[in-house]
Amino acid sequence: MTGTGRWSVLGRALAASLLLVACDRGDAPKAPTVPTVTVIKPVTRSVVDHIDLTGTVSAYQSAYLVARVEGYLEEIHFVDGAHVDEGQLLFTIEQDTYEEKLKLHQAQLKRAEDEYQRERRLYEKNAASKANMEEWLAKRDEAAAEVALAQINLGYTSVKAPFSGLMGRHLVDVGNLVGLTPGEPTKLASIEQVVPIYVYFNVSSRDALRIRQSLEEQGIEIGENIGKAPVFVGLENESGYPHKGVLDFRDNKVSTSTGTIQLRAVFENTDKVLFPGLFARVRLPISKPGPKLMIPNAAVQSDQAGEYVLTVDDSGQVVRKRIETGQLFDGQRAVSKGLEESDRVIVSGLTQVRPGQKVEAKQAKDGAS
Repeated sequence: MTGTGRWSVLGRALAASLLLVACDRGDAPKAPTVPTVTVIKPVTRSVVDHIDLTGTVSAYQSAYLVARVEGYLEEIHFVDGAHVDEGQLLFTIEQDTYEEKLKLHQAQLKRAEDEYQRERRLYEKNAASKANMEEWLAKRDEAAAEVALAQINLGYTSVKAPFSGLMGRHLVDVGNLVGLTPGEPTKLASIEQVVPIYVYFNVSSRDALRIRQSLEEQGIEIGENIGKAPVFVGLENESGYPHKGVLDFRDNKVSTSTGTIQLRAVFENTDKVLFPGLFARVRLPISKPGPKLMIPNAAVQSDQAGEYVLTVDDSGQVVRKRIETGQLFDGQRAVSKGLEESDRVIVSGLTQVRPGQKVEAKQAKDGAS
């Protein structure tokens, strides 16, 4: 055999031995890996069921200030947007004409009073007729009414705040004629009372029935909670619901166009943080405080059959448990049915496991979710 032939035989033998080694390595089965998951046990907390809604802040009172007498606007006594007190002078309409009219009617009243007294004395002496005395009595009363009317009109030349509140911008500048058309009084400005203040919100007919059922379970008559039930509000730039008010009003019917019923809460608002037109987050408690099992909301999954969680039993096997959930409290979901305090609920590694699979469960650290 030539040298070339020997090298060819050796190459084929080496290749065959490498192939056998490779086959031997490939045939060796790999040990299956057991997924690791993080679990927690449900905790019991005392919570209050609630409904979260969206509301609108509205003034406690609002009014347009108008010119009730004709005249030129002489002075404006406030700064646009300022807070004013009840009775504070806001506008002055020219008063000269109305002061002179008052003096004229006062003079007429004095003359009528003097004539009436003279006729009365003469009548008592049978020197004048009763008809003359009664005529001057009527003139005196008419003159007194004219004086009262003149005093009222003079008072209208000073436009004052009907209540404490926030002013809008003035709508008429000094020097303009106002009150020209009695049937359409000239609007001078608007004022809105913000201490206290209202928040209006609507609940669906379904939630209204929930509230009704909750009140019945607590032994509270429908309507008794008006003026007593707490309502909490938070603005868009605030965390939580820092403003506490009281349910103040419930409409007497459900709107057929929206399927909702309107409610209203009143807030003290002494810091004037709430003002008309703002949107507010509203939280309406509907139960008394009670114990509930709580789990992280991220652990709750759902399918066509409803909501469920994956748990790990004592043998390390994944078990699906159907649950009924309640309110969400700071990322924690209340569970009303389907779980026990001893259950180990998977909160991390959910995408790696399925029911019936063996896993290695590690307890979450305190506070972990």
